Amino acid sequence: MKRIFLLGVLVILFFTLPITAQKKASLSLEDIYKDRVYQQKSFGPVRWMTDNNGYSTLEPNEEVGGKDIVRYDAKNGKRTVVVSAAQLMPDGKEEPLEISNYNWSSDNNKLLIFTNTKKVWRYNTRGDYWVLDLDSGKLKQLGKTLPESSLMFAKFSPDASKVGYVSNLNIYVEDVEVDTIQQLTSDGGGNIINGTFDWVYEEELNCRDGFRWSPDGQNLAYWQSDTKGVGTFYMINNIDSIYSKPIPMPYPKVGTQLSAVKVGVIPVQGGNTKWFDIPGDPRNNYLARMDFIPGTDEVMIQQLNRRQNTNKVWIGDISSMTIENIITEKDEAFLDIHDDIRWLDNNRFFTWSSERDGWLHLYKISKDGKEIEPITKGSFDVINIDCIDTKGGYVYYIASPDNFTQRYLYRSRIDGKGKAERITPLSDSGQSAYQISENAKWGIQVFQNSTTPPRYSLISLPKHKEIRLLEDNSELRKKYDALALRSKEFIKVDIGDVVLDAWMLKPIDFDATKKYPLLFYVYGEPAGSTVQDNWSSRALYHQYMAQQGYVVVSVDNRGTKTPRGNKWRKSIYGQIGILASEDQSKAAKKILNTYDFLDPERVGIWGWSGGGQMTLNCMFRYPDIYKSGLAVSFVSDQRLYDATYQERYMGLLEDNAKGYHDGSPINFAQNLKGNLMIIHGTADDNVHYQSVEMLIDRLIKYNKLFSMMSYPMRSHSINERENTSYHLRETMEKFWKEKLQAGAR
Repeated sequence: MKRIFLLGVLVILFFTLPITAQKKASLSLEDIYKDRVYQQKSFGPVRWMTDNNGYSTLEPNEEVGGKDIVRYDAKNGKRTVVVSAAQLMPDGKEEPLEISNYNWSSDNNKLLIFTNTKKVWRYNTRGDYWVLDLDSGKLKQLGKTLPESSLMFAKFSPDASKVGYVSNLNIYVEDVEVDTIQQLTSDGGGNIINGTFDWVYEEELNCRDGFRWSPDGQNLAYWQSDTKGVGTFYMINNIDSIYSKPIPMPYPKVGTQLSAVKVGVIPVQGGNTKWFDIPGDPRNNYLARMDFIPGTDEVMIQQLNRRQNTNKVWIGDISSMTIENIITEKDEAFLDIHDDIRWLDNNRFFTWSSERDGWLHLYKISKDGKEIEPITKGSFDVINIDCIDTKGGYVYYIASPDNFTQRYLYRSRIDGKGKAERITPLSDSGQSAYQISENAKWGIQVFQNSTTPPRYSLISLPKHKEIRLLEDNSELRKKYDALALRSKEFIKVDIGDVVLDAWMLKPIDFDATKKYPLLFYVYGEPAGSTVQDNWSSRALYHQYMAQQGYVVVSVDNRGTKTPRGNKWRKSIYGQIGILASEDQSKAAKKILNTYDFLDPERVGIWGWSGGGQMTLNCMFRYPDIYKSGLAVSFVSDQRLYDATYQERYMGLLEDNAKGYHDGSPINFAQNLKGNLMIIHGTADDNVHYQSVEMLIDRLIKYNKLFSMMSYPMRSHSINERENTSYHLRETMEKFWKEKLQAGAR
């Protein structure tokens, strides 16, 4: 009996141990969205020090909690604690300040700490600010007499003796040495916004910080917005009290009145504001950019017309308040605003990004606008500028001439001579981003691709030698590799008029002799791109869907934000939702005809925001292709969206009424044949819940059945409050498995 028992134990061990050892990890929605098992690590935030020989970053302090600010010497890696967490402990407190962000004064002797932050629409731009004087060790809270967490955009004066900030839509200057606060504006509130912006400027023109120190520290130039006459949209909070609460927000929809915006100058010691008299109706033009010219009493102001196809550049003198138009940039379709201006040769020239030759390139323009010379040249786009090394004579920038899904560091001579030189090694195939020291000798590289999570390293330039690894997300990489997932396959889709970039994900146990359901992930609008060789935050969700037995595909149609030149990007002008859905439908047919393992009777499509709108357009316009669709946070009628975004790409409603009609999916809801689910947050300040209710009303009219899920008091991202992201993804999975049967046949 004993021998039989032992034999049985051996048999059990023989059969169970290998199975346990061979068991593979598998993805679950709970791991991704609830337990955050696959969260990536970042590094920083990094600040290059004034001497360009080292950088500062944040590291945990194990003794007192919080974080130290440490400096690393770039060359030898020497570590120095510049500010310990203990120094950031206010009097009477037992814990140091939690650092949300930090900035150095120009001489690195004072430190500005941003903490206790609150969200304003999309970003945490409101909070408390503290100043630490490294020489004296004194820690001081700014704006102590003002409401808690009400300060915005605090920044040092050029000599670091003062700090300017915004609170409750007014501008203040605080002397950090003698502890006095000067309120510069007092008319902020109600319709008047000083030193920051209304919703649409923040969202669509990337304007948040609305004031600038003069180089001598004696004046502030600032934007003032008057929202009087702008339509008010009301969101409703039904869940936080027994009575509903309306949430009003000025929001200019297509064709309606914009805020009146102007730029003024006020002395730091107080006094009256002087306003620049810029020609044109302030409610039908945008003042999209403003900044001082270094070392002068002049500001450069960029004025976009309402159609956003003309950008007038003005130089204004803050002493005389005179202005001069030096250049005017025009485009037959629309213009994008770029933040690539650097002043050269003692302010005689400045750099300027333009698509005037069909590609996005950097130019050198004289201050009077009469001399214009290209710095970068070739059949490629300059994606963004990382550093302009005036001493060395080079500009460093991101480009990808040969692969639109990737990103690499290049450099070109500022004098325009020679050819573009690739700096990123060929071995780093994927996407790289950089934070480069002002003298262009050092850089923090962030490298990633579709199978490699972000890898942070210190490099020396221009040879791009790696000096030390800062963070490689090795733990995440091991977890990912243990899943043994199939990698994205990057493919080309020839639809006749153009060849489109796409990627495909297949199930782990893929069998080419069988048929699989095809699930498209779409965006399709000018603000973004889905086909990129990077570590995407949505990659694991699509890997999960592939693991469930779907082939997942994403295609970038014409007009998406990819470095394929002016013609590509502007092709979508006046026909948002029309050309893109046509491209997507042609790509779907081409893919179905190319790959025999795809089942044409099981084709689904889903997208978020612009991708939600594209999903609806594809479902309603091409109902014979797409059998099921899931649209999240979508615009159903383009007239409901904000004027700045929609008019940039569609033109004015009065000029393109047919385009607005034909590009809006609500007008084709009667064509719905397949299974549709719509999902939206009721507190979406970006794409209002109104879009859902109007579409529902239209679907009811035509007796079209559908599924829906609303998330109360969730914004455009539908991630606020407990368990939201996990619930959302489980809801999506339930729909797909019920309406688009998974697995091979």
